[in-house]
Amino acid sequence: MTIRVRLTALSVAGAAALGLLAAPAIAAPPRPDTADRVEVFGHRGASGYRPEHTLASYELAARMGADYIEPDLVSTKDGVLVARHENEIGGTTDVAAHPEFADRKTTKVIDGVEMTGWFTEDFTLAELKTLRATERIPDIRPNNTIYNGRFEVPTFQEVLDLRARLSRELGRDIGVAPETKHPSYFAKLGLALEPGVVKALNDNGLNRSNAKVVVQSFEVGNLKELNRSLRVELVQLISNTGAPQDFIEAGDPRTYADLVKPEGLREIASYADVIGPDTKVILPVNSDGYLTEPTTVVADAHQAGLKVVPYTVRAENTFLPADFQSSAEPAAYGDVLGFFHALFDQDIDGIFSDFPDIAVLARDEHAAAAGR
Repeated sequence: MTIRVRLTALSVAGAAALGLLAAPAIAAPPRPDTADRVEVFGHRGASGYRPEHTLASYELAARMGADYIEPDLVSTKDGVLVARHENEIGGTTDVAAHPEFADRKTTKVIDGVEMTGWFTEDFTLAELKTLRATERIPDIRPNNTIYNGRFEVPTFQEVLDLRARLSRELGRDIGVAPETKHPSYFAKLGLALEPGVVKALNDNGLNRSNAKVVVQSFEVGNLKELNRSLRVELVQLISNTGAPQDFIEAGDPRTYADLVKPEGLREIASYADVIGPDTKVILPVNSDGYLTEPTTVVADAHQAGLKVVPYTVRAENTFLPADFQSSAEPAAYGDVLGFFHALFDQDIDGIFSDFPDIAVLARDEHAAAAGR
């Protein structure tokens, strides 16, 4: 897999305007097999600044310098792929304010977890288009709530159209990194996600080896299936707990921890190009939330021929290791630049962040310090 960086300038003055001070960068020696630098994935767009999975969030991420925008994909009742973090939309749209949909509220079990709310698979696309997005974590991101009610739930095709438009306007290829959410669950409903992903990439001329597209999943079986149909890069996502849902349902005893052992990584390399681990898989924390010794996962993955793109760096204290928190205030920004540099020191190949502008600044600082 080749991930190429296009550096985007962000002034220190811009960082100061965010109320952040750059931490000193500690250079990591480049691996001898590549001179590539870290690429920035706008996690759900620029979701630190706009409600996640909206065209506004994706567009802002691209304008902030993100190399990729990342839509999570779920299905509507009529089989259209739309961008939502979960198929439960009570927390990310104004559906509760629509009396015409009151009877759609229900309780379901999704990947072993009982959830009550409204679900995309119970709505046609036309019905979903009457809803508007809302901020998912308003207590942490109150500023984002000023955009509540302003943006639609976008389709995957609308995201691809935006990607194409911004690539032309900005003069650089904006990548797209769709994630298939709960693929086993949707397959059981007769709403398999994979055919829609393949069709969309084919229809948009993006199913080719040099396309700036990566397709992600926390499950294994659907990535193996996609590997037979897609020529783009595939990402095996790795949680720091539990196991792939398709393993659980098949009675496979392996966990995500097994997948990042050398043998597991070699298997992943047979069907995917990248692993996307939780940052804790690379930089574990103790029971008090402080960093402990780094693992060997990055080096082991590189040895297996895989790139490593961890998720997700966020600026707020509540999401940072205790080492980088600025106070006990959950929503206040901590030393997120310091955490970025700690991750870059591990020789990762990309990073998912809700704050792509800060990620670009940290990436460019680190690259400069390393003389790349």
